[in-house]
Amino acid sequence: MADSKKIKTALISVFHKDGLEELLKKLNEEGVKFLSTGGTQTFIESLGYACEKVENVTTYPSILGGRVKTLHPKVFGGILGRRDNEGDREQMAQYEIPEIDLVIVDLYPFEQTVASGASDADIIEKIDIGGISLIRAGAKNFNDVVIVPSKAEYSVLLDILNKQGAETTKEQRRMFATRAFGVSSHYDTAIHAWFEK
Repeated sequence: MADSKKIKTALISVFHKDGLEELLKKLNEEGVKFLSTGGTQTFIESLGYACEKVENVTTYPSILGGRVKTLHPKVFGGILGRRDNEGDREQMAQYEIPEIDLVIVDLYPFEQTVASGASDADIIEKIDIGGISLIRAGAKNFNDVVIVPSKAEYSVLLDILNKQGAETTKEQRRMFATRAFGVSSHYDTAIHAWFEK
């Protein structure tokens, strides 16, 4: 496959866990290593799979009531590092930044929270920062990284894994990136509309 890249390590941090089991099972069968946070990590381990804590990589706990979990150079460096760039590779080695080849993330349910009639304080807490940043980083570096920005794409990735194993083409990664920027754009539009009210 042209421009084929192997998925070796996946960062998984999702609000909605439903529909994830089948994807995790296939990724595990393909020998993909899992990296996760909080509830998602507990969920992955409850299915019997080994999962490294993001905290072990960053050496920082989840702080500020969960507002800061993944926002760290070791996480974002692992996603944004260009595998064909010698300088990037040297710095990743120097700072012990692990390559992250797949990011599976979804966003806090902002629109649903607004629709529920929640308080302004609750709505503000549902403005996702880490998730949206992970989506944008993964999509920006689609040359090397697969970004799965919502559960709507679980089946798309599973179909690829079933057909060709834990490898993706550049065209497939670009398709996921396009969807990711669609998710990001829709999310920010909803937040903007709420602030404008």
